[in-house]
Amino acid sequence: MSKHVLIVGFEPFGGSLVNPSEMLVNSLSGMRIADRPIATSVLPVESRSLGERLGQLLLEVQADIILGFGQAAGCAAIALERVAVNVLDFNQPDNVGVTRSNEQIVRGGPDARLSNLPFDKIVEAWHANGVPSYTSNSAGTFICNQFLYELLGRTENASPPVIAGFVHLPYLPSQAIAAGSQANPSMSFDLMKKAAELLIETLVPWVDNRTPEPTRPRDPGKPQMWIPRGIKEAER
Repeated sequence: MSKHVLIVGFEPFGGSLVNPSEMLVNSLSGMRIADRPIATSVLPVESRSLGERLGQLLLEVQADIILGFGQAAGCAAIALERVAVNVLDFNQPDNVGVTRSNEQIVRGGPDARLSNLPFDKIVEAWHANGVPSYTSNSAGTFICNQFLYELLGRTENASPPVIAGFVHLPYLPSQAIAAGSQANPSMSFDLMKKAAELLIETLVPWVDNRTPEPTRPRDPGKPQMWIPRGIKEAER
């Protein structure tokens, strides 16, 4: 059975009526790109339930490429996130009214986790096709960062390996106008979708042709619970 590429976005938040990541996910649903079926999901912007929802999603979808997309106000280009930090710190409430202040996502977890995407290869493909983009070293401390941190933790020892990453999208033009377009850059939805398709078209052959890394030995002093396909149960 062909493995899927899983694309995850988020619902609108912060009073906005739209989220470009939700629109992107919906536009890719049911497609095949680079001969891979695309599975999609839209998650609520809720910090406390995010880990559980993500864990359930990873059980339901067999994917060796998992990409999250989110909205980043003020972002002038597409940002490919390299780093997720073990911090929740936001004054703007999520969609159930929760705020977090200097809290860990996973108690006792590593301070940061790094995505295993081929950053230079992806950005090169975007630039060659006219997509403004860059590699970012800060995914913030809100829901998108939490998603990437938890995703990387749950897939770090998966066998076969899982390629996981996150992309921040600029505002849509309508959002920039509503928020004050002089201070809020934007990007057309068609260009965002082109970027997502190019990302998948770049990743699939890279994943299929790369040399597998040797399996890391399990630390016998750290008890872990495993679930099917090597996806790690949430750390508590």
